[in-house]
Amino acid sequence: MRPNRVHTTRRNGGTWETLADKELLQVRLRDLRLSIEGSWIEECLADLYDELARRDIRFRPHAWLSYDWFVPDGVTGIAIPLYLAHPRLMKLERKQMLEVEGGTRQEMMKILRHECGHAFDNAFGLERDVERQEIFGNTSKRYPEHYRPNPASRRFVQHLRLYYAQSHPSEDFAETFAVILGSRGEGWRKRYEGWPALRKLEYMDALLDRLRGQKPSHRNRTTPESLPNLSMTLGEYYEEKRGRYLVSYPDIYDRDLRRLFSDDPRHRRRELASRFLRRNRAEIRRLVATWTGEYQFTLDQVLKDMIGRSRELKLRVAGPEKRLKMDFALLLTVKTMDFHYSRRNWFAL
Repeated sequence: MRPNRVHTTRRNGGTWETLADKELLQVRLRDLRLSIEGSWIEECLADLYDELARRDIRFRPHAWLSYDWFVPDGVTGIAIPLYLAHPRLMKLERKQMLEVEGGTRQEMMKILRHECGHAFDNAFGLERDVERQEIFGNTSKRYPEHYRPNPASRRFVQHLRLYYAQSHPSEDFAETFAVILGSRGEGWRKRYEGWPALRKLEYMDALLDRLRGQKPSHRNRTTPESLPNLSMTLGEYYEEKRGRYLVSYPDIYDRDLRRLFSDDPRHRRRELASRFLRRNRAEIRRLVATWTGEYQFTLDQVLKDMIGRSRELKLRVAGPEKRLKMDFALLLTVKTMDFHYSRRNWFAL
């Protein structure tokens, strides 16, 4: 049964911003009546346009609010997730999904540059470029449902998490565009010196120089799946979204996690192990990366599994924090070494 929907007209003297989560989840997406104008998204778009202007690229992608990040085929604009348009919704997003993708200025700019790469591709009809096809591969290749990246590969740039450039030739192109657009000067040459990916970066740098001052050959300012047309409630939105992101956490860590943490009823008032690990996630990841030289992206995948499994087991902290952090870092080091062999490290696209 569908829940009763709450509209954004005034309710008890306030708007949907003041509603408790339970009531807010009953609001239709279209009734949120959000806008990019006046939000911090507008400021980030202005920064993106400034970066394009520095390269004298005569193209500015339009943007609209929708349910997720995407650039439709042939469209020369960017869909941006609705939750980024308001602090109250960013707070709800974190509660529902445990993180806010694009929720910091740095991450917002990284994703905008990537999506701009797709829109730029559409605007200038670059899929037909022979050299591009030779360097990046066939863009008409079907998108896979999952992809299995190689974290050690130097054939791809590293920009968005989960080695996203490895998922498809079009994503490789957009990621390479993002690295070049976001670089001041030619720092990318030093960063990728000796990497096969350097050829892709040099191609992209030359491509942007070639298109300086040129008007796009194609313009499509449509806004598919825009917010005013989305009739689902926030509750339905998150139910569907969690279904897409749902994972089954592997139980291969159970014995080690139980050795470090406790499920004894005596410790039921202690901090949850999952919360402890999330709180110390960045510090542990950096420590293990220093020890092993492993990419933090890889560490984060193993850490995410272990946090999820700790939550499912309802484990609690039962020892000194400093010792636990060190012991867990040692455990993560060992498990990361097994990551590529003992776990199906395939990522959903």
